[in-house]
Amino acid sequence: MLFNLKKFIGGLMMPLPALLLLMGLALLLLWFTRWQKSGKVMLSLSWLLLLLLSLQPVADRLLKPLESSYPTYRGNGPIDYIVVLGGGYTYNPDWAPSSNLLNNSLPRVTEGVRLYLSHPGSKMVFTGGKGAKTQSSAATAALVAESLGVPASDIVLVDRPRDTEQEAVEVAKLVEKQPFALVTSANHLPRAMRFFEAQGLHPVPAPANQLAITSPLNIWDRVMPSAMFLGHSERAAYETLGSLWQQLKGDGEASSD
Repeated sequence: MLFNLKKFIGGLMMPLPALLLLMGLALLLLWFTRWQKSGKVMLSLSWLLLLLLSLQPVADRLLKPLESSYPTYRGNGPIDYIVVLGGGYTYNPDWAPSSNLLNNSLPRVTEGVRLYLSHPGSKMVFTGGKGAKTQSSAATAALVAESLGVPASDIVLVDRPRDTEQEAVEVAKLVEKQPFALVTSANHLPRAMRFFEAQGLHPVPAPANQLAITSPLNIWDRVMPSAMFLGHSERAAYETLGSLWQQLKGDGEASSD
């Protein structure tokens, strides 16, 4: 119940739902009250914020600091486990396996497979519970890895956790002191590292799914509002709120051994 409430409240605080609620309140003021000036200000402000958050220069400037903490992993040091954190998914057995991984999940899995291929003898660990779905996030990601050539004997499922904090606890029981790479979205990795370090672990950070664009773009890509760049702003807001909640709970403090 608490988990669902946290997700619901967090969802309402994302840019699109929050700004739509603000616009709705502004329309109520304009249509049904005498507070016309307040309604106009609220509607204008929410429209302007929605516009700005949908533009590439604004969205990626918000997101880039979160993604710059760790570089892409290209090392060849000892790694026994490749831990790939769960993300968005659905499950339709009639689809191609990779089509069931939504948003951030597929890049995480493909980066994990890349690291697996460069570290012979390692095991891939997929995390993530099933929530309301018929199959867990971990199992769905594992199917994709198998379709890319990873043998089932080298795959371990940790399919009970429902969030990153729980994933860190369960992975700690599995890997103990063995070296492992932690694969997740670049914007999520700083928060994930704090959870895992709080368990006394020392993961090798392996960011995937970098989104903030720093390479040259066409001028129309920079000045036209886009749902994609609004999504970048949403990721920045989500991880910022998640980090604040983590700090309030004290989950980011490393435990003493």
